[in-house]
Amino acid sequence: MHHAPFLLLDIDGVLIPFPGPDGATPATHPRHMVSTDDVNKPFDVWLNPDHGKLITDAIDTGLIRPVWCTSWRNDARRIIAPLVGVPDFEHIELPNLPIKTSHPDGYLWKRNHVADWLATAPAVWIDDDFTHLDHQWAADRTAFGNPTLLIEPDPHVGLLPEHIASALAWAADHVTVKEAA
Repeated sequence: MHHAPFLLLDIDGVLIPFPGPDGATPATHPRHMVSTDDVNKPFDVWLNPDHGKLITDAIDTGLIRPVWCTSWRNDARRIIAPLVGVPDFEHIELPNLPIKTSHPDGYLWKRNHVADWLATAPAVWIDDDFTHLDHQWAADRTAFGNPTLLIEPDPHVGLLPEHIASALAWAADHVTVKEAA
């Protein structure tokens, strides 16, 4: 019995697009005011209500196991999941690092924590902030028999149906290949 690959989901730049140069956000993403424990005052986020069904339908295929992989940590479950309308699922407890850049060592700061958390599990990771070193890590991981796919949405657009379709197609191929082996 092979477990389905993990689907690691980021939030900022994936579910919450960054405003464009003119400050505009996609019309598809209504504004919500939220409060977190980390931030002193409430702030705005923009979320696409269609993402709830998109992600829930993906989970329902059984091809992927969703996990939040975001600096929102548990607030992903507490705040974002209910607003988007996805079921509760686990999150990777990423450290709250005092970093000024998302690539302090030339690659995404989350990666070492993700690598430890995943161990040898296959994974599709959707994040807007990979570097060439992250893509090399995924290729190396895959070469060692731990299939890894990175999907990188445009941070001003965020998650699109084709990103989820790619993840599911990859997961379906991966599961079939594994079972045939």
